[in-house]
Amino acid sequence: MLFSEILGQEHIKSHLTKSADSGRIPHAQLFIGPEGSGTLAMAIAYAQYILCTNSNGENTGPKESCNIKFQKLSHPDLHFAYPTVTTDTIKKSPKSIDFITQWRQFVSENPYGGLLDWYAILGVQNKQGEIRVDDAQEILKALSLKAYEGGYKFMLVWMADKLNTAASNKLLKLLEEPPEKTIFILLSENEEDILQTIRSRCQILHFNALTEPILAQGLITRENVDPKLAAKIAHQAQGNYNAALHLIHQDSQDNPFEEWFVSWVRAAFKAKGNAAAIQDLILWSEKIAALGRETQKKFLEFCIEMFRQALMITYDATSLVYYEPKVPKFKLENFAPFVNGNNILEIFNEISSATYHIERNGNAKIILTDLSIKLTRLIHKK
Repeated sequence: MLFSEILGQEHIKSHLTKSADSGRIPHAQLFIGPEGSGTLAMAIAYAQYILCTNSNGENTGPKESCNIKFQKLSHPDLHFAYPTVTTDTIKKSPKSIDFITQWRQFVSENPYGGLLDWYAILGVQNKQGEIRVDDAQEILKALSLKAYEGGYKFMLVWMADKLNTAASNKLLKLLEEPPEKTIFILLSENEEDILQTIRSRCQILHFNALTEPILAQGLITRENVDPKLAAKIAHQAQGNYNAALHLIHQDSQDNPFEEWFVSWVRAAFKAKGNAAAIQDLILWSEKIAALGRETQKKFLEFCIEMFRQALMITYDATSLVYYEPKVPKFKLENFAPFVNGNNILEIFNEISSATYHIERNGNAKIILTDLSIKLTRLIHKK
C-alpha cells in the first residue's frame, strides 16, 4: 500500500512517516475516523513502512520482496483482528483467522470498505459481528512468537469498538504489558464505544472526512469519472470515499434505504386518525424486522440523516442539503414542512432508542412497530 494511493490525510501521512524515520514509534495507536476516510489503508501503509524499513515518506525501497508481501497482505509479521460471526462452515467460536482469505479479498478490492460491506461477505443475516475473547487469545498467541524478519510485529484491530467485554479486558492486559517490539493499531469509527482504559493507553489520531475536491479528484483519476459527475458524487458522498464508489457503481445501500424510508413516512402520515392505515405500518415493521440487525441499525442511521436533511430545508440551510431522492413523487422540499424544531428532538430520541434496543437483541418487530406508531403523532406535530 503506497501512501500516494491514500486520498488526502497529508498531515497524518507526514506525522507517521517522520515519527517512524526518527524511531519514535508508539506501541499502541488508535486511528479514529468516519467510514471512507482511509484509516485502514493508512494503518496498512504505516505497517509496511516500518516492517519493510522504507524511507523518504513512501513505501518503495530495497526490500522489494517485503513490499510485494504487503501487496498480497501476506507478510508474516502483519496480523489482523476484525468482527466475525458464525457461518455455515464456522458454526462455533468464529475467529478472525478463520476468515483471512475473505478478509484479504475484501481489503484488496476496496481498502475503504465499510462494516456493512464486510458483513455482506460474511453473510451475517440476523447476527451482530463481534471481536471475541477467542480472537484475543489468537492475538496473544501470534504476538508471543518471534518476529519472522527479526523486527517489529504489527496487530491491526479493525472496528475495535466491536470488541466484546472479555476481549477488551484481555487486550487491555496486552496493551499494559506489550510483548517486545510489538505495535498495536486499533481502528474505529466510534471512539466513545471503546473502553476508556484502552483509549488511555493509545496515542489517538483523528482522521477527518475527505474534502469534496479530494473525493472528486480520486473519482476522476481512479474511476475515470467525468469531472462534473465526480463533483456531484463527491458532494453527495459527504467525505466518504466508500459511499462515493457505491454511488458511481449504482449499488449504493441508500437505494433500498430510501424506498423503505419513504414507505414508512408516507404510511405514518396517512395513519393519523385512520386505523386501517396502521396495518401498513405493521407490515412495514415486519418487513424491516426480517432484515439483519446490522442492516436495521444502518437503516435507522439513514432515517436520522433524512430527517436532518429535511430540517435543513425547513430552516433555509439549503447549502447543507446534499441528498437527492430517487423515489418517484418524493421531494425533500415537500417533506420538510413536517420536520421542525418542535418535533425533531423527539424523532431523533425515538430512533436512537430503537437503535439501542435493536443492538441489544430486542424484538425488532415490536420495537419498529412502536417507533412507527410514535412517528404518526410526531410527524403531525406543529
